[in-house]
Amino acid sequence: MSKRIKMGMMGGGHSSFIGIVHRIAAYMGEQYELVGGVFDHDFEKGKDFANSLELDIARVYADIDQFIKAENALDPKDRIAVVVIVTPNFLHYEMAKKLIQGGFHVICEKPVTTTSQEAVDLENLVAKHQVVFALTHTYTGYPMVRQMKSMIANGVIGNIQKVDAQYYQGWINPVIHEADKRKSVWRLDPKVSGISCCMGDIGVHAFNMIEYTTGLKVEKVLADLDTLYADNPLDIDGTALIRMNENVKGIIRASQIATGEENNLTMAAYGTKGALKWEQENPNYLTWLEEGQPARVLKPGNDYNTDFAQSSSKIAPGHPEGIFDAMGNIYLGAAKAIKGEKYHSGAFPTILDGVRGMKFIEAVVKSSAAENTWITIS
Repeated sequence: MSKRIKMGMMGGGHSSFIGIVHRIAAYMGEQYELVGGVFDHDFEKGKDFANSLELDIARVYADIDQFIKAENALDPKDRIAVVVIVTPNFLHYEMAKKLIQGGFHVICEKPVTTTSQEAVDLENLVAKHQVVFALTHTYTGYPMVRQMKSMIANGVIGNIQKVDAQYYQGWINPVIHEADKRKSVWRLDPKVSGISCCMGDIGVHAFNMIEYTTGLKVEKVLADLDTLYADNPLDIDGTALIRMNENVKGIIRASQIATGEENNLTMAAYGTKGALKWEQENPNYLTWLEEGQPARVLKPGNDYNTDFAQSSSKIAPGHPEGIFDAMGNIYLGAAKAIKGEKYHSGAFPTILDGVRGMKFIEAVVKSSAAENTWITIS
């Protein structure tokens, strides 16, 4: 295989917020080359977008079926090998299913599907067709999140006793209070977004961060969700108590009506010997606490960090790394897997994380609907 992996995209055109993040992340490690795809449901808009990137129009397709047929007819060395899915949620499953069955590796935005059964179906297909499936839980790519994961695994803070994850945004606040405005937001439409807005969009990130950093599994949830208005079908705020294996308890707090908040994701793990705290809006600082000791702040790029954290840092200490770098680390990990190279455990979220995320979303929605009862995540 050539050094650069030929990459396609489903979605990600002119109107896409997240598409440029994926393209920049893919380019950062110099492992991928964007070749073509289905950039828009409007074929003419898709071609116009491809022209803006100076791509070969012959590799721009009207729909996914045309894409798969045409690409699989090419010589393997010329064929697109991996496809990035950055469409609205309801399209993820069918697209991923067809791509996996077509023999393509997949990098997909979260949530992976709109139901856990769909996610399990994809899990089985990935195993059957032996393709790489990466899910872009982007925050797992930050060097200091990976340092946190390594320190917890190495027993630095002892046995985990308590976890606390929060993800607060305020972006829905300006539209939620007027019926016409809130009906125009696709994330509040169950046909497009699935059964949850807030927990499905950002609460699942907090859930993923807990399981990623601690290595523990959430077994039960007790949730209280809020739609704010009776005619609004999906949650925009919620809290979930969680019970994990090894008798660890904790809390997940998520909101899209936290007025004035931007992208306030935080993760804290408290152990028998110490604690670690991380904030997405200040991602280069990992706070390490111990009884009777002053707080210590760890930063990326320094030799005191673990190999995993060091391999995730691209520049010298003191130079801030951000969301593009975090996403770039996930793309780099996926590239190593596609090429059959050695990579760190946790280098990129997999379809298994997608399955776990969907089961969490369904559990919190069920718990809240059942008047705040404990629901087991199967």
